[in-house]
Amino acid sequence: MADHRPELVDDALRTLGATHTQLREAHKRWQARVHSRSFPGGARRYLTALGRPEAELARQVGDLACRALLWPVPLWPTLRFEILMAPGGAVWNEWLVRAPGDPGPRLGAVADLPVWGCTVEEVLRGYPSAVPLVGDAPSRARVGLADPASGEAFTAHFTWGLLQYVTPQQAGRTGGPRDSFVP
Repeated sequence: MADHRPELVDDALRTLGATHTQLREAHKRWQARVHSRSFPGGARRYLTALGRPEAELARQVGDLACRALLWPVPLWPTLRFEILMAPGGAVWNEWLVRAPGDPGPRLGAVADLPVWGCTVEEVLRGYPSAVPLVGDAPSRARVGLADPASGEAFTAHFTWGLLQYVTPQQAGRTGGPRDSFVP
């Protein structure tokens, strides 16, 4: 997230009482674990790192019946870190989602979308025009949407499922239906 919102990462580190050095060291340790041959895969990877989940839910994604495991996130008490597992236990998604029962933000004009305050799922549900677009990295997602008042097209950019920024759609952009959005 520091790629997009370094000022918010600085604020978050202060809130957590951590330094950039500690952040880098934690990331380094995590990457060493993830790339270790002895570190478990699938859900065991997250259970080892995060402990027992707060909740385990059935989640339907299209035709796929999934299992979701959710953990609280100290920095965002109204969000949860979620992993989605396909039948058989393969983890196919990991991101931040709204905590069960929390209503989340009220969504209106695209310009008012709260950075670090709304999730991919909320934008997809909150705007009839919203369509998922191809992300530019495994931890990143994009959603095309039109402003309800003006009809102007935008792309919302997310990291780990949390909104980072919104850009106007570039005029004349071409590509496949999942690469661009035209309202």
